[in-house]
Amino acid sequence: MKNELTVAIVQTDLVWENPETNRKHIKEKVSAIHDANLIILPEMFTSGFTMNASAVAETMDGESIIWLKKLAKEKQAAITGSLVIFENDNYYNRLVFIEPSGKLTHYDKRHTFTLAGEHKIYTAGTEKITIDYKGWKICPLICYDLRFPVWARNTENYDLLLYVANWPKIRISAWDALLKARAIENMSYCIGVNRVGLDGNKHEYTGHSSAYDVIGQRLDNIPESKETIEIITLEKELIAKYRKKLGFLNDRDNFSLEG
Repeated sequence: MKNELTVAIVQTDLVWENPETNRKHIKEKVSAIHDANLIILPEMFTSGFTMNASAVAETMDGESIIWLKKLAKEKQAAITGSLVIFENDNYYNRLVFIEPSGKLTHYDKRHTFTLAGEHKIYTAGTEKITIDYKGWKICPLICYDLRFPVWARNTENYDLLLYVANWPKIRISAWDALLKARAIENMSYCIGVNRVGLDGNKHEYTGHSSAYDVIGQRLDNIPESKETIEIITLEKELIAKYRKKLGFLNDRDNFSLEG
């Protein structure tokens, strides 16, 4: 079991509904990353958070997936982020997790953002997943999922909870508070990766991408409102130390989810 996981947080601006330009921009940034095990991109990294799904949707064998597989192999690191996928006559806000080997795992956003009408365009996911990667159990979620702690509850004993997002400045204080809370209550590392800049609807994004350890201590020094890449090293021993010492997860309530 590998003790350390080195994570690259990519906080970037996104060009509205322009997958080709975004791929080029992200490739330039990722090319500067060395020795990371996992590279995390924002939500809808090819387009920004758009309800114009038909304009940017791709398939699971489309250009962006092919590009991600090539990039993951080149960097010898897993790459994750979400994009718009069209499948079986439905649109999905789908997170993909692509390993250097080409193995692909995906998660469809469970909580579609009703305030923006996302539920009218995108089909909600029904399955929470954990990914086993380099000896780490990773639970990937998307943006609005952050507001729903029951969905994130650590019943799987995962080690890392991660959120990719387009979370606007106007509600950024909730983002900050909830990321820290998810780390503390689940006794896991929690990383949130958000975009910066203005989208096509003139919504402003200030980033606030961040990483927290199992007791809620912040691990990063990511600047607000700036494009940046920060490398964070997570330690498995720290998780074991605090879970053994404090034992809070042993007192979890049992519950079941209904769709």
